[in-house]
Amino acid sequence: MDLSQDPREIDPRDALADLLTFYAEAGVDAAIGDAPVDRFAESAAERSAVRAAVRPAPASAPDRPVASARDAARPAARPAVLPPPGTLAPPPPDQAAADAREAAASAPDLEALRALLERFDGCPLKVTATRLVFADGNPQAKLMLVGEAPGRDEDIEGKPFVGRSGKLLDRMLAAIGIDRTKAYIANVVPWRPPGNRTPTPQETAICLPFIRRQIELADPDILVCLGGPSAQTLLGIKDGITKARGRWMDYDTGTRRIQALATFHPAYLLRTPLGKRMVWRDMLAIERKLAETRPEAG
Repeated sequence: MDLSQDPREIDPRDALADLLTFYAEAGVDAAIGDAPVDRFAESAAERSAVRAAVRPAPASAPDRPVASARDAARPAARPAVLPPPGTLAPPPPDQAAADAREAAASAPDLEALRALLERFDGCPLKVTATRLVFADGNPQAKLMLVGEAPGRDEDIEGKPFVGRSGKLLDRMLAAIGIDRTKAYIANVVPWRPPGNRTPTPQETAICLPFIRRQIELADPDILVCLGGPSAQTLLGIKDGITKARGRWMDYDTGTRRIQALATFHPAYLLRTPLGKRMVWRDMLAIERKLAETRPEAG
């Protein structure tokens, strides 16, 4: 749109097309509903219904006057009905994070962890996502890669890194002789945020115990954080990804310390191809580090 143009001369169809283009570039590719919904009012109504359903009855009903003809004509009050399981509002973030830590610690293996996540209702992203995006690749691999959160294609297929970013990641791995049978791939947040927005700090904190347990159970020799949010969450660094990438750091899995490296997320490389030169150096460093580790399991 030409900003110097008189607004009165702008064709409404052009303005609408520009707006849709802006939404598409911002990652807004799905509408949650046709009209706004007051989720706070819904939550309050649900809590009221639960309180009414569990409120104990009085020991003895007081005497009441005989109902008038007008009262008799009125329809009887409907009893309170409990909402179906899974429809109540998630618990407060602090409580949800505590529940996540307890649940994650109880998982004896990756399959049990996945089953726990399928039943976990503490993260509000689960309500808007199509499905859980748990992992892809080989859980016995020496190399594990962790991104931030699924996108639209991942939400549809239920696997991480299957869209444009995933295809680029496959090419990055192939350049050092690795495919998905020799790597294990996951995300910090296993549910897609609406419109591909960035997960909130509260959503990330709720999901963090699960990805930490997932790394511990997979027990890789090398952890690669794809993108700044993943590196900052898992490695506890404050630096941006441009400064943090390419440096080997220690990561405590809970049972041992392993080598970890941060590099650019493939989505960033799609927008900034010049970053591929630095990522190539990171991939060569990963290749050298893999050669130093123990032989492939299984």
